[in-house]
Amino acid sequence: MNTKDSSFAGLITPNCVDAKISAQDWQEAIEYGGKLLVRAGYCTPNYIEAMKQAVTDLGPYIVIAPGVAMPHARAESGVLSPGLSVCTLANPVSFGHKHNDPVDLVISFATLKADAHLVTLRQIVALLQDEARVAEVRQAPDSAALYQALTRKTN
Repeated sequence: MNTKDSSFAGLITPNCVDAKISAQDWQEAIEYGGKLLVRAGYCTPNYIEAMKQAVTDLGPYIVIAPGVAMPHARAESGVLSPGLSVCTLANPVSFGHKHNDPVDLVISFATLKADAHLVTLRQIVALLQDEARVAEVRQAPDSAALYQALTRKTN
């Protein structure tokens, strides 16, 4: 695997992306990303609640970079198979993070094993390090353009 490639090709499907969604707060942003995972069969609705509860219990640790949140929860909270969803927000929302709020890019993931998501995390890190690609993702006007921005090979 080329860790410098910021493409999500093979990691995400068209039905797991949505652009410019409307969320009033961080809970709605997590719910939306979670619903994409549920719709794709990666997890149960319980997983959505577990992702929100993790933020309530542990704080906004999921806000990993300026404007980027990565909601997730433990596998036993309802993961059926590994999956990833990406959505951009029409209007950024606050998760309560001192340095990285507000969030406009939500990358939700479900994994069955604690270390099984490391390949996916490497791809996410590669994406976040590619400023031009992040800008393209954030500016995608619709889901098709967002999917294309995420999956287009960079190297």
